[in-house]
Amino acid sequence: MSQTSSSTENLAAPSGTFSIGGDLPVVRLGYGTMQLPGEGVWGPPRDHDAAIAVLRRAVEIGVTFFDTADSYGPETAEALLKEALHPYADDVVVATKAGLTRQGPGIWTPVGNPAYLRQQCELSLRRLGLETIDLFQLHRIDPAVPLEDQVGELLALRDEGKIRHIGLSEVSVEQLEMAAAMAPIATVQNLFNLAKRDAEPLLEHCEAHGIGFIPWFPLATGELSATDGVLGEAAKEHDATPSQLALAWLLRRSPVMLPIPGTSSVEHLDSNTAAAAIELSDEEYDALTALGG
Repeated sequence: MSQTSSSTENLAAPSGTFSIGGDLPVVRLGYGTMQLPGEGVWGPPRDHDAAIAVLRRAVEIGVTFFDTADSYGPETAEALLKEALHPYADDVVVATKAGLTRQGPGIWTPVGNPAYLRQQCELSLRRLGLETIDLFQLHRIDPAVPLEDQVGELLALRDEGKIRHIGLSEVSVEQLEMAAAMAPIATVQNLFNLAKRDAEPLLEHCEAHGIGFIPWFPLATGELSATDGVLGEAAKEHDATPSQLALAWLLRRSPVMLPIPGTSSVEHLDSNTAAAAIELSDEEYDALTALGG
């Protein structure tokens, strides 16, 4: 039986905290809203009431960091966040993104025109019911628009008080350094998990500079989760699931790591969040690390 809880105990707290931009504390194990809209991250949720219940349950069990985007739905996930959690508790931090447009289920097209980014920021403020967005992330760098124009617009929005901190998504170390030369970058969000670690150099750069690292698709374990393998054995040892061990490994991997597992199920939410309390031994951590090496 995996580690879960039906109580309102603070399941997320053992993951510790991280201060985004040095002044915005969040509990490290957060929640990502990408799975709330319909199939292909398109349209309304399959079960609206269940989506609302998951978001409210997340707050109950101590999650304070919620990651969303204007393109999830599009617009669906932001609207659900507002419906479920507004007015937001003082410790709740909402991060959203702009820069990917949608032409149908599973289709994502970068648009980094400054006027478009400003428009989407204004619309996100309205949909989320906020005066200032805590963390506004450039969802993708648009190769057709100069980087300084994209980052410059986010800096202008920050200076106007519409956003508090700037983040980037799916960037290289070189791109992060270029952006950081123009404006303070508080976080990056890249694909990273136990089985997929191409962004390791970026993570190390973030560690060295106090930049939050938000790994998307954090639960992917693929063939590593075989019951007779290292991950499966460790999961049995902790009376846990492979997904919980994958999250525990991420949390141990770096103090700047901010995993945001997403789900549309309260049961899975509780199970994911319970991973915060799993303490891997040095031997277990090293063995799991070697799996993806």
